[in-house]
Amino acid sequence: MAIKSDVRTEENLIQVVRDDGTVLDKKLEPEIGEADLKRLYYHMVLTRAVDDRLLRMQRQGRVGFYISSLGEEAAHLGSAFALKTEDWIFPQYREPGAAFLRGYPLLKYVCQILGNSGDLMKGRQMPNHYAYKPGRYLSVSSPVGTQIPQAAGFAWGAKIRKEKIVTLVYFGDGATSQGDFHMGLNFAGVFTLPTIFFCKNNQWAISVPLSRQTAVPTIAQKAAAYGIRGVRVDGNDLLAVVQVTREAAERAREGEGATLIEAVTYRMGAHSTSDDPRIYADESKIEQWKPKDPLVRFQKYLAVKGIWNAAFEKEMTEKVQEEVTKAIQEAEKLPSPAPETLFDDVYAELLPHLKEQREEAAQFKHLGKHKE
Repeated sequence: MAIKSDVRTEENLIQVVRDDGTVLDKKLEPEIGEADLKRLYYHMVLTRAVDDRLLRMQRQGRVGFYISSLGEEAAHLGSAFALKTEDWIFPQYREPGAAFLRGYPLLKYVCQILGNSGDLMKGRQMPNHYAYKPGRYLSVSSPVGTQIPQAAGFAWGAKIRKEKIVTLVYFGDGATSQGDFHMGLNFAGVFTLPTIFFCKNNQWAISVPLSRQTAVPTIAQKAAAYGIRGVRVDGNDLLAVVQVTREAAERAREGEGATLIEAVTYRMGAHSTSDDPRIYADESKIEQWKPKDPLVRFQKYLAVKGIWNAAFEKEMTEKVQEEVTKAIQEAEKLPSPAPETLFDDVYAELLPHLKEQREEAAQFKHLGKHKE
């Protein structure tokens, strides 16, 4: 069921669930079975628990760097859930829940943060820059906005091959100031590409506020300049995000082109562990957004439907905490990547001099033992 463009709340956002968990209009509520509702709640709880533990580990010196998705769980989980398994995701770096939903093992995630031998990236990427090919989840990269034209180009290739797939690309409000944003949207508009441009507008680009990114009232309205559809949704309302993304994916699959979704949310923590928002952000703003916590809102929605209760919460919390603890314990036992892995996944076939160098590197269990 498509949400009509004239359905808005007083903040001019598409919304399905109120802050108290009640539904605005039953006609707007997407069809999601009880098992999937529980699965979504599990992934929200898991994502937040992982964030909490890894942030504390960074402060303890056990992790070098970390980026939290606190307060943005509904935006990336709801949008990823709305896709089909054959669709591809081009992430930013604040979407771990989407990766978990796509099957990315928790242990592998922790290993990537640590950069050890269990990391699928072999320790070559900085923390929070992961990829998971089986889940069609592309690699995160640090340059802001570079994934946007990549998602458009990938969709163009799929369209040429007549594949019924959709690409979804995440980015923040700061990325809309980059040339890659305009190039990607323009390309998608010209070639009617099956791409969903998903902007998680959390009001901050590190320490730069939204007001310094654009002079227009919304990011969604920029879509009109490129001939694509623009939608503005409550990014803390998981069900609303599911609904607008489903509709965008259906349009894309039917050849109706791209959609720019602006999911309005708020970054509840720091940009990263290298950032201190107390220097530039008004803490009263965070207090204003706390009642809109996406996890709490979804919990209240499940309670209204008779799915959530105290016993369910206890069981879920204990399960998640056990899984996170186990993953961290196992990951911390693993050594650093072997030196010879530097040569893996670079060339299809190693040249003779590289084979020689690889064999030499394999003689050392750790680079630190090579003192010359």
